[in-house]
Amino acid sequence: MITDAEDKPVQKLRLIDEVQRLGVAYHFEKEIEDAIQKLCPNYIDSNSPDLHTVSLHFRLLRPQGIKISCDVFEKFKDDEGRFKSSLINDVQGMLSLYEAAYMATRGEDILDEAIAFTTTHLKSLVAQDHVTPKLAEQINHALYRPLRKTLPRLEARYFMSMINSTSDHLHNKTLLNFAKLDFNILLELHKEELNELTKWWKDLDFTTKLPYARDRLVELYFWDLGTYFEPQYAFGRKIMTQLNYILSIIDDTYDAYGTLEELSLFTEAVQRWNIEAVDMLPEYMKLIYRTLLDAFNEIEEDMAKQGRSHCVRYAKEANQKVIGAYFVQAKWFSEGYVPTIEEYMPLALTSCAYTLVITTSFLGMGDFATKEVFEWISDNPKVVKAASVICRLMDDMQGHEFEQKRGHVASAIECYTKQHGVSKEEAIKMFEEEVANAWKDINEELMMKPTVAARPLLGTILNLARAIDFIYKEDDGYTHSYLIKDQIASVLGDHVPF
Repeated sequence: MITDAEDKPVQKLRLIDEVQRLGVAYHFEKEIEDAIQKLCPNYIDSNSPDLHTVSLHFRLLRPQGIKISCDVFEKFKDDEGRFKSSLINDVQGMLSLYEAAYMATRGEDILDEAIAFTTTHLKSLVAQDHVTPKLAEQINHALYRPLRKTLPRLEARYFMSMINSTSDHLHNKTLLNFAKLDFNILLELHKEELNELTKWWKDLDFTTKLPYARDRLVELYFWDLGTYFEPQYAFGRKIMTQLNYILSIIDDTYDAYGTLEELSLFTEAVQRWNIEAVDMLPEYMKLIYRTLLDAFNEIEEDMAKQGRSHCVRYAKEANQKVIGAYFVQAKWFSEGYVPTIEEYMPLALTSCAYTLVITTSFLGMGDFATKEVFEWISDNPKVVKAASVICRLMDDMQGHEFEQKRGHVASAIECYTKQHGVSKEEAIKMFEEEVANAWKDINEELMMKPTVAARPLLGTILNLARAIDFIYKEDDGYTHSYLIKDQIASVLGDHVPF
């Protein structure tokens, strides 16, 4: 169906969109790329008068590295430079424009205007009951989280259920059944992986031995499943979950338990990265330190079988940087020191650990992740920094009140409000703009050609940013994990019914 030359461009666009939203595009990457390359950017200027088609074309071409101009939306404006009021009656077109506008890069003001325009009028349509209940549900779903920020597994599950309950919409049943079968097969694989990780977790018994720490194995696996769900990345999900679990324990040790003297010893031991350094640590830290080194030794053995053991050092060094940043923050807290925002952010972008998480995720991506790619990450390129900005600021905006109550280094909120004498609300508004700009930087980087990192690697960074948006959109869903249990169950629970 994807390669059928007889399909009209509009039909092809809609098919590709459904294949992607149903979560099965990974089977047809080459076919989709070829089909989209044939849908040249100039096509929509002269052949696509309706807003839905133009928007869909725009949204599908940009992720393929085709920087189609945002000027294609100018024809939907009136003589005063505003979006035409007649568009308000085109609900499908407005929804499509809303989704397309989140592909913006910096300086594309028309796309910012499109988000404001569509959000206002879509909310109004729902509030005034001018759409069917089913359409209202779809609008609310999109307004809460646009496709650009949606985790693929969650969207696939939602989209399948939406199609099932929409009897008046024509969908290809073969494609839908294929997607359900694929989802259920992957669900069994993911459950098996989680089962193996649970055995590892039980053997560690950190829950009993380190009761002060957040115990979030399932949540971390879900996070890593959001990073990449495809079967070929099973090894990556395993090592990501193990290392991120250990890092979470270390984070809580620095934030909420260890004395400054103990943390100094642990930081020194990590910088030495030698099992002999374990003797200098208190008993509870010996367990953490041995577990960290054992996990890396096992990963190194597995990577050696792939001929890629040389890549592991980048993850080790990233761990050392993060833990070094944890210690600086612990010292700031012990001294009651509130840094300036200019002093805080460079360190906080390290301590949020997203450069480390990206590095770890790349270990599981085989030949895509070359030595040059790891060197590129080490130089903190724009796309990696943008993902870290999203991670740090969303975490600080949602988690700072809870963390301040339990005793924690000043967050970006406290640093900024103290330095500039503004309210918390003003600081949050400013940081929300920074997060929006970081998303635009990610969009720009994913359209660059050529790139050091292959498109699957860049897609992993995008998914990690999406995971942060999911977990920290309204609260700290990692600390208060009951908030995300239903979504976790939707992708790790029951099969999709036929």
